[in-house]
Amino acid sequence: MRSFKGIFMLIIANLLVFLTLVISGNIIINFILPAFGIDMRGAFASYQFAWAMVFGFGGAFISLWMSKPMAKRMYKMQQVINPATEKERLVYNTVAELAQRAGIKMPEVWVYWDDAPNAFATGPSRNNSMVAVSSGLAMALSDSELKSVLAHEMGHVSNGDMVATTLLQGLMNTFVYFLASMIARLVASAGSRDGEMNYMLYFIVDMVLQILFSILAMIVVMWHSRRREFKADAYAAKAYGADNMIRALQKIEYLAHQSAPLEEEEQSVLAPKDALATLKIHGKSSGLMHLFASHPSTEARIAALKAMGER
Repeated sequence: MRSFKGIFMLIIANLLVFLTLVISGNIIINFILPAFGIDMRGAFASYQFAWAMVFGFGGAFISLWMSKPMAKRMYKMQQVINPATEKERLVYNTVAELAQRAGIKMPEVWVYWDDAPNAFATGPSRNNSMVAVSSGLAMALSDSELKSVLAHEMGHVSNGDMVATTLLQGLMNTFVYFLASMIARLVASAGSRDGEMNYMLYFIVDMVLQILFSILAMIVVMWHSRRREFKADAYAAKAYGADNMIRALQKIEYLAHQSAPLEEEEQSVLAPKDALATLKIHGKSSGLMHLFASHPSTEARIAALKAMGER
């Protein structure tokens, strides 16, 4: 039932995003830019690139803006405002302490009921964010380990990872839309005897190229994602020590392999991936699969933490 609800919400959200972008794109291209002396209405390439930017960055930033409400709908969550248990107090006070150190506004603190050990941070900005912890993670880790995991998530917030990823995703989307459309138009026009564009051929080529270019763009985005994980681990190590973060990673990996993970299809429907900084555990990725991994392997992360301790 939760997956069907997620699919319905995703369809409605995408329709609203599409409608918003079409209206805003037309206003920008036809009214706002000409008012500043920038007229893209007659040049196809410029017009197409402007549309690609509207859809590329618009979709990415709307996803970022919706990241908090979407995350809250993923699980049965409860916001921690007045901590009632020892674990809640530990989570709340640790986030408050790290926020004060970083000089940012206190993120919202949420707990959700899930046996899988996990935590994530999301939000449209450093001063408008949330940190969520699963019950499985809170109960499985020691206090020092849990504080390190929270520091990892606060590292994402403090480093502005959600915004940085959104900008990169928007840039990649822009080039995917633009290049696919331009090449498809050339192919569709060249394949026509009377010089008129074959719109069916254009549509087919455009869709195929968007898929291919999106795969290539994903490699760049995932590379950035792996880099930010190392930085978040380093942030946690500086806050509470590398050894605590190493023990947390080892324990989470062990627990993750003991519990049945959420189905991949359901995750793809429910999770706002672009703006969600999640503590995922991955084993070694072989061959080309490494290029599409959003997180480094646990071994690589532990090796990097040990190297920090040796400096």
